[in-house]
Amino acid sequence: MRHITILSAVVAIVLLTGCNDKPDLKSGQDEHERTSAKMNKEEGHSEEGEEGVVEITMQQAETIGLEMKPLEKKSLSNTIKVTGQLELFPQDRANISPFMGGNVRSINVIEGDKVNKGQVLAYLEHPDIITIQQEYQEKNNELVFLKQDFERKQTLYDKGVSSGKEFQMAQSRFRSTTSSVNGLRSKLRLLGIDTDKVLEGHIYSAVPITTPISGYVDEVMVSLGDYVAPQTKMFTVSDNSEIHVDFKVYEKDIRKVKKGQEIYFTVAAKPDELIKAKIHAIGKTFETDPKALHVHADVHNEDKALLPGMYVEGRIVQDEKMAFAVPEDAVIKEGEQSFIFILDVDNEKEEKKIKFKMIPVNIGITDLGFVEINLPSEISKDVKVVTKGAYTLSSEMVKSELEHGH
Repeated sequence: MRHITILSAVVAIVLLTGCNDKPDLKSGQDEHERTSAKMNKEEGHSEEGEEGVVEITMQQAETIGLEMKPLEKKSLSNTIKVTGQLELFPQDRANISPFMGGNVRSINVIEGDKVNKGQVLAYLEHPDIITIQQEYQEKNNELVFLKQDFERKQTLYDKGVSSGKEFQMAQSRFRSTTSSVNGLRSKLRLLGIDTDKVLEGHIYSAVPITTPISGYVDEVMVSLGDYVAPQTKMFTVSDNSEIHVDFKVYEKDIRKVKKGQEIYFTVAAKPDELIKAKIHAIGKTFETDPKALHVHADVHNEDKALLPGMYVEGRIVQDEKMAFAVPEDAVIKEGEQSFIFILDVDNEKEEKKIKFKMIPVNIGITDLGFVEINLPSEISKDVKVVTKGAYTLSSEMVKSELEHGH
């Protein structure tokens, strides 16, 4: 037992001595970390990164299409969303049909042609057109004789030479024929025929079909040789220079709408263009399904690009104010909190790299693709805001945090 105890003591002393000869592991680890940190610092990296800051290269910025703009004030307003379609006033659309039936001899226009008021669109021919001109000539010649006979018998009657009966008969025939001549003249003028030329002996074999308004030909509904009955629609012409918008405003928003308010709207043909209109009339009758009121707004359609029937989406402007605003894509939402990225000018600049700082903002009115923001008091208003690529920066920040977390 005594030998065992001595042996154990010797082993313990040897082990203790061996431990004292080994290097301090903890001390060595600290030295390694200090060296790594120093190297990272020399290379421009920090192991954990700066909170709320993301750094990308110039090449990355170009690849993601990153864009920055100075913070600006814009005119924003609370708006009422509305939908509707473009319409023409009744006086700006014409359905053109003939007063007398006939066969189409010629067509002078096609759909889409610009026409001026009074321009000939087509010619119709029919034997009845010739007959009415002949009747007009005959009746007018007869009227000349009856007028002379009436004036002669009136003179004789006034002198007591002619009887009252003869005078009255002459007067009746003269007045009746005068009425017939005037009626035929009016018919010929409605048909577009020059009555003075007809009295000179000229007979027209066809009548012109003209447009009562200037505008564009929307439809051509006849072909050569077609017989067209009276009052049958042959053409439609519209003038869309003063087109208007017919919006539907729902019952809950009616009290907010007033005559003279401005409306900004878009159409599918010009999705990136905001078109302005002004309310000129508010309907007085509700539609039942859905329950909405019609609101009419004037639009100046100078380039004629807006066409009747186009669907529109718009916003009625109210309570306008000037406020700092950024595009909707510039705002990052995380739960209830909103953020934007600004160029970090406080950090030391590195060649070919850019730093951005994510800052919290309070948002207000959203209008026409822009969001009102209120910056923290310590942030200067002379900042550059990331307007395009903010979500990519946010993803880069999350990715960086995950890498440093490991």
